[in-house]
Amino acid sequence: MMKKLILVSLLLSTQLFAAGAHAALFDDAEARKKILEVEAVMQSQNQASQATLAKLVQSQQALEQRVLAIEAITKGQVLGDMLNQIEALKQDVAKLKGQLEFASHNVDATQQRQKDLYTDTDARLRKLESIPAPTPATAVEASAPAEVIAATPGKNTQEFQLIELANGLSKESKFKDAFSAYDKFLKEYPNSALAAEATYGLGYTQFALKNYKSAIATQQKLIDQHPESPKVPDALFNMANSQIQLGLLPNAKKTLHDLIAKFPNSEVTPIAQKRLKVLESIK
Repeated sequence: MMKKLILVSLLLSTQLFAAGAHAALFDDAEARKKILEVEAVMQSQNQASQATLAKLVQSQQALEQRVLAIEAITKGQVLGDMLNQIEALKQDVAKLKGQLEFASHNVDATQQRQKDLYTDTDARLRKLESIPAPTPATAVEASAPAEVIAATPGKNTQEFQLIELANGLSKESKFKDAFSAYDKFLKEYPNSALAAEATYGLGYTQFALKNYKSAIATQQKLIDQHPESPKVPDALFNMANSQIQLGLLPNAKKTLHDLIAKFPNSEVTPIAQKRLKVLESIK
């Protein structure tokens, strides 16, 4: 009996061991299967990541090429702008050279005119003082301009002293006071033999005070009222200078052309020719 029990126990133990071994074998296969599945998923994800990375690399390279192209275009535009600026600067320098030459001529002409103005005035006054007064018969028959017929004022007269005062103030560059003196002279002595002289002086002070439009009108008045006056060439030259200051270059060129054509022997004509040459060189 005892032996049967032992045999039964051994048989049961053997069966249980075999069942446990079989279960262990079954669990190991399942684990391997799971591992393989996980490895397959990871490999698939890795391949997808590699593909995505490759696309990103291509996009980066494309962006870098676009950046390089934009930089090249930008550099080209900057260079073009610089060349345009250099060309504009060259043109400005050329204009400035012309303006500088013009200004130099203007200064020289002004200084010369100021120097010659009073010498010429004194000589003309002496010449006028030497002309005998016309007889009544001559006065009736003559048709000469008023400045030739009118008697020349004596040096001790208020008329002569007033224009001398105006000339002196203008010479000292006291142009406001000189303007007032010339204006007073013309109001008090409109028919004076020195009216043309005073009218020119009035226009010259207006120019010096930068009243260029008024200077042009005053000098035109001199030309209209005293067409035979020796001051007409000076008046034309002063008109041209005023027109230049106002930027009326075509008008200034015409005025200078008229001066040169009508008064080729005037003392101011050589200066007018130089001024005209400068103006014609300015485009």
